[in-house]
Amino acid sequence: MEKKPVLIILSFFAVYVFWGSTYLWNKMAVTELPPFMLASIRFSTASAIIFVIAVLSGKKLTITKKQLLNTVLAGFLFLAYGNGVFVWALKYVDSGFASLLASLQPLVLLLMMRFVQRKSLKIKSIIGVLLGLFGMYLLVSQKDLQMQEDSWIGILMIMSCIISWSAGSLFVAKADTPSNFFITTGYQMLSAGVILAIGSWAFDESWSEPLSWQLNTQIAILCLILFGSIAAFTAFNYLLKVVSTEKVATSSYVNPIIALLLGWYFLNESITVQSMIAAAIMLTGVYFINSRKVR
Repeated sequence: MEKKPVLIILSFFAVYVFWGSTYLWNKMAVTELPPFMLASIRFSTASAIIFVIAVLSGKKLTITKKQLLNTVLAGFLFLAYGNGVFVWALKYVDSGFASLLASLQPLVLLLMMRFVQRKSLKIKSIIGVLLGLFGMYLLVSQKDLQMQEDSWIGILMIMSCIISWSAGSLFVAKADTPSNFFITTGYQMLSAGVILAIGSWAFDESWSEPLSWQLNTQIAILCLILFGSIAAFTAFNYLLKVVSTEKVATSSYVNPIIALLLGWYFLNESITVQSMIAAAIMLTGVYFINSRKVR
């Protein structure tokens, strides 16, 4: 597949900056809306917009049965579980804290590549894993952190989301999916929207009309749909095919910084000194993992 430098740069900008902002938008919306309902509306609406744009631009929506099954599985790993449950976990932890936990994704991805794909670990990678685990310990063990009630539930669920997202990254990098990344994104989001709607029904969530939501919630949902879903996730699917999976995971360099700053500025979330030290150690670990020379 031909690599276009400008498109790659724009795609990295989308996954770095837009996804870093989604922690704020999700936290703003989940304070008013049930989490699975929120995620279902986000992805269902985004998929509808994608398909309308695709049809108007003359693109075909037909895919093979195998591609459909692959996109449904990817939609579950990335969006229905990896994102939907993550939004649910934000009821228990701050958005900045959640983003720091999510920065462990490259470490989890590396370990899965080692034990699932049997790829050998380099010295730098081992150092990166140890630094990441130590940083996480510092992050969750601090006594002066203002934790919400039952925050350990949010932490455990976020860790499970990281595993789900990492598994999806490895799967999509090799799976047979539609050649058009816009169409791939649409089908993944459609399947996730349906799965999350079923989950919302199973948990007996109460649905409401968008016009009844607060203005901040409406703005947050709009940003999640346009920037966090359509733009960033299409860019993500594209990058998984044209650059290495580990490099795509480097969004963890920037996402926590943006999320921390936005959460501090807009939501008055606290940033402790130990959190900053833990973040520095964790991101240093990510750097060691991704600083291997390409042969």
